[in-house]
Amino acid sequence: MTRPPIRFHRAALSGHCHRVELLLRMLALPYEAVDVDIVAGELRQPAFLRLNRFAQVPVIEDGAVVVADSNAILTYLATRYDAASTWLPRDAIGAARVQRWLSAAAGPVAYGPGRARLVHVFGAPGDAAPAIAHAHAFLRVFDAEVASHDFLAADHATIADLACYAYIAHAPEGLVALDDYPHVRGWLARVEALPRFAPMPRAPAPTRVAA
Repeated sequence: MTRPPIRFHRAALSGHCHRVELLLRMLALPYEAVDVDIVAGELRQPAFLRLNRFAQVPVIEDGAVVVADSNAILTYLATRYDAASTWLPRDAIGAARVQRWLSAAAGPVAYGPGRARLVHVFGAPGDAAPAIAHAHAFLRVFDAEVASHDFLAADHATIADLACYAYIAHAPEGLVALDDYPHVRGWLARVEALPRFAPMPRAPAPTRVAA
């Protein structure tokens, strides 16, 4: 019997949503994308708040199961549908290595390149300069991390790589240049070469790129 598709509530330009869509594709899971109009206030409508009281995308509905938060969704999908434990290792060390990078995705990645992009592309309030500085401080560390490893948490791609990818790949949209980070660019290329990879749509380009 064919399983019903997972309903995937998303915003197309959200890196948090893109990481979930990547794993859905990598696992070849059938899904129905439900685009949420954030500008029109759909996140605050009662129907959506019943899915996620925090009024945030992404959210998935997998039958009767509702899961919100991008990293929680990655963990759920990998645990439920990846029998080989490729995307989320089950051993203690492997799982801890993945968790380290999920924390980075929710911390310095989101508040560095992610925040800078939010200010420059979407006009979020606040000064982008601290986020840009934070992004470069993180990218210097990240570049060293991937200098001797093809992927972040294992000798193959895991949900750690998917979680960190979008906001780093799209850092130039927030005026954060990647020119000085060759190992970061190499890692991005390896993620983009994965089977079933699909890029996140490009946001409007900034008029300049900060060094």
